[in-house]
Amino acid sequence: MDPRELGDRVADWFAAGHRALPWREPGFPAWGTLVSEFMLQQTPVARVIPALERWLTRWPSPAALAAEPPSEALRAWDRLGYPRRALALHGAATAIVERHGGVVPADVDALLELPGVGPYTARAVAAFAYGVRVPVVDTNVRRVLARAVEGRAETGPPRTAADLAAMEAALPADPARARLANAGAMELGQVVCTARNPRCAACPLADACAWLAAGSPAYDGPRAPRQKRYEGSDRQVRGLVLRELRASDTPVPRKALAALWVDTAQFDRALAGLLHDGLVVESGGEFALPD
Repeated sequence: MDPRELGDRVADWFAAGHRALPWREPGFPAWGTLVSEFMLQQTPVARVIPALERWLTRWPSPAALAAEPPSEALRAWDRLGYPRRALALHGAATAIVERHGGVVPADVDALLELPGVGPYTARAVAAFAYGVRVPVVDTNVRRVLARAVEGRAETGPPRTAADLAAMEAALPADPARARLANAGAMELGQVVCTARNPRCAACPLADACAWLAAGSPAYDGPRAPRQKRYEGSDRQVRGLVLRELRASDTPVPRKALAALWVDTAQFDRALAGLLHDGLVVESGGEFALPD
């Protein structure tokens, strides 16, 4: 399938109807878009929506968040997972205040200089908040391109430069249409061209999809590493420690934290990781969230 045809078809499909999500509402602020992109990293949409609403009610601007200590961001993050995102988001808010007068920048390079902002997030904010014509590529977009253009059932490991170039080739020249194509490719991968059991009969690309035309062959290429199970992992131990610290207004002794997990060596490793990542601070054998 020709990439530019893909972009035009997906833009039309998305414009005709899509899921109603807060960050797609007219006038949704750039700060809200940035927060939503941080939250959506490895967290389902259904869990993000109420958390985003609470966050923006409490901190409607970067300045509002930057005025409070990082510990409050970690408490408000609660159980969204991957709490380093909360710390990075607080750092990004502080940088926006210090470098950009409290206004989320529209320039991709400026966005990339913010803590916690990578190639995907920078382009998503620029494209969706400001209408900048730049390719936005996540796992869902990569899957749509792999199937429709390249004829592969799966994406394989990420290739940032190649993935961005592939989506760039699919973008319509008009920035407004490009924004629709970016959002549409993401939506298509999320609700139709899914990793398992894709709904090809409902796909606007079905009649020109290279993968379908080839008979939907099974994937035999390299695969991205699978994430380890949460249960019993260091991530679970880290989560238990952070939950205990979020619930406490005073520093917690090491002995009390160690009682949360039976494997002493694993607890020590998880706590050392939290200290290294700046999610926990120690003073006199007691531990707390960073201020």
